[in-house]
Amino acid sequence: MPSPESTSNDARTDYPLAGLTVIDLSHVYNGPYATFLMAMAGAEVIKVEPFQGEHLRSRGDMGGAALPFAMLNSNKQPVTLNLKTEQGRALLREMVAKADVLVENFAPGVMDRLGVGAAQLHEINPRLVYGSSSGYGKSGPYRDYPAMDLVMQAMCGVIDSTGFADQPPVKSGAAICDFMAGIHLYGAIMTALYERERTGRGRVVEVSMQDATYASLASNLGMLHARGDAAPARTGNRHGGLGISPYNVYETTDGYVVLNAPGDHHFRAILEVMGRGDLKDDPRFLTRTSRVEHFAEVDALIEGWTRSLARNEVAQRMLAAKVPCAPVRQLAEVMHDPNMHARGSLQWIDHPELGSVVLPHSPLVFEGTVRRPIEPSLPLGARNGAVFGTWLGHSQEELAAYEEAGAIGPVRPETTSRA
Repeated sequence: MPSPESTSNDARTDYPLAGLTVIDLSHVYNGPYATFLMAMAGAEVIKVEPFQGEHLRSRGDMGGAALPFAMLNSNKQPVTLNLKTEQGRALLREMVAKADVLVENFAPGVMDRLGVGAAQLHEINPRLVYGSSSGYGKSGPYRDYPAMDLVMQAMCGVIDSTGFADQPPVKSGAAICDFMAGIHLYGAIMTALYERERTGRGRVVEVSMQDATYASLASNLGMLHARGDAAPARTGNRHGGLGISPYNVYETTDGYVVLNAPGDHHFRAILEVMGRGDLKDDPRFLTRTSRVEHFAEVDALIEGWTRSLARNEVAQRMLAAKVPCAPVRQLAEVMHDPNMHARGSLQWIDHPELGSVVLPHSPLVFEGTVRRPIEPSLPLGARNGAVFGTWLGHSQEELAAYEEAGAIGPVRPETTSRA
């Protein structure tokens, strides 16, 4: 299997998933994030794409998708394979015979119709962990509905819960359903691998975007349970369950801050920071319940103070008093965050196609093991020779025949040097 030249064999043995081979047929955010986590934990991930490239790669010509593709496809080995040809499917079966995990997020039934579904692949490799994700899952009345993050946000209640009560609903700025599903898919695959250690057999694991997102609305669902029809659909920047006060976004001289007082002692600290210790026994503010009942007065009190200061000054004073607070930052600021760069979770990388860019490492930190070096995402089919030739053992003549038959994409000479 192709392995990173920049990582020594000694260092690689420390990675939790070193020696694990993953066949990644997934696209866009959901599956690729799960396999990205595996790659950064040491697994060798072979990214299998159609000749035109996976959907996210093909969006790069619009200017906005090139970086997201690079973010999710570091340390992967890209190959092009035409699964609509028998030769292409035969090569996939050869890969599966040597692999530990296969991941796909096609619509339910696609792999079965191609003749390479989980049942057929388990006949080749009973130890295979087959990870699948889709919008609504393989069972249930919605299974054949098309699904993207926007659609799932609507179906899951995210959009209706976002925004202000007197205004139309708004989608989440983050692709929450895609990434919630990707995280859960990673967890399901790791769970199945743990089981395989005990039983010696793989299994199919499945995650739907709808299922994976539901629990994230716990606060909103709690309010619905408690208040029924009286529960507002949207609470703006206030707590989703209207159970904490203060909990809001407050204006400053140069932007906004968020401030949260989950406990009574937090609010007493806020009063001290604002120089309003005289209000600590005010019955309106004495308990969390009373503060929730006087949301507007609490917010007016705080914003009357924050409007006189810069956002970082507010945050520094509150944090010094152990009050949960942060400036509302723009994405350009977040991209340069000193904490994430110091931890190595964000890194400047010289990308061969994008130039100098900031890329994320995995949020999963394995203490005692140095982070696996980020290897930038590679061009479409860059590892055709290394995977189909060196790893699977096919000769140059055989590769040429596969290419002529339309089963694989071009094999570039420079891609065959890694083994």
